[in-house]
Amino acid sequence: MATEQLRWGVSPLCWTNDVLEDLGGDIPLDTCLREAREAGYQGIELGRKFPRQASTLGPLLAAADLRLASGWYSGMLADRSVEAELEAVREHAQLLRQLGAKVMVYGECGQLPGETPLDEPISLSPPSSRVSLAAYCHKLNTFADLLLRDYDLQLAYHHHLMMLVEHDDELERFLSHTHDNVGLAFDTGHAFVAGVEIPRVLHKYGHRIRHLHLKDVRPQVLGRLYRENLSFNEAVRAGLFTIPGDGCIDYAPILDFVRDSDYRGWLIIEAEQDPAMAPPLATARLYRAAPLWDCGTSSMSLRITRFRPRTLAMDWRRPSASQGTRSESRRGAVE
Repeated sequence: MATEQLRWGVSPLCWTNDVLEDLGGDIPLDTCLREAREAGYQGIELGRKFPRQASTLGPLLAAADLRLASGWYSGMLADRSVEAELEAVREHAQLLRQLGAKVMVYGECGQLPGETPLDEPISLSPPSSRVSLAAYCHKLNTFADLLLRDYDLQLAYHHHLMMLVEHDDELERFLSHTHDNVGLAFDTGHAFVAGVEIPRVLHKYGHRIRHLHLKDVRPQVLGRLYRENLSFNEAVRAGLFTIPGDGCIDYAPILDFVRDSDYRGWLIIEAEQDPAMAPPLATARLYRAAPLWDCGTSSMSLRITRFRPRTLAMDWRRPSASQGTRSESRRGAVE
């Protein structure tokens, strides 16, 4: 596909974390927007410091010459009806539509453990068997259809650590039980950490991908995540995620997908880490939009290969569900 059809965006998580409020809490929104554009990006996702009124946010984005790429929505369809979800999403969906976004990233926040789920040990991640998959997917099918009909927004379901759809087998069952209007927000970092077979998913379900989050994983922190049974937030603080090319993900199949498929959505760089340890502007500049594609995908491939470790110790990868039950896999990984 022609590279001019691709759009590069950045997540505001590079500047301010949405959950861990002390990470980047002192960085103003105007700094985030200005530096995102200075780094060469065309768009940005919503963050917690963004105003939720189109009349306020629109001029801020325009002043920074940025488009709104999308915005995370914390859905609860695992716990409530489609009608209740449509009422809950109304203002968020209206904001996205008014500012020209075409995709809504949906994260399932129902059935999560504890009062602050991302502070719970990774071993407590809820299995998808906690819900009736057929009933849950039926609700998502309906919700996605109505979201498209009423707001012209495509649903992009975000598989996520500590959420119902996390591992390779769960993602496979989920995608096989939902129709094509239930798109996928494919996150390279969450996929790798959860043992998702990235090349297989890209090959089989690439047509379902509506949004791409590109990040990398530091193997030493991944080892600690399961060995020490850390929480998701503890792992983020420790530096689990970084920019593409600075970790251990093999980006070759991802680059092949972007180059060879019909994907025409956003490519979002999402360096979810402590801005005090990874200065946002310098970090974002490493993967600013234009230079990566000046010579086509090969330039990006060479750049990532140059930074990627040559040898990877794979024993810290958590076993897939096919190698045992969910709880057995976790015990083997953290003991």
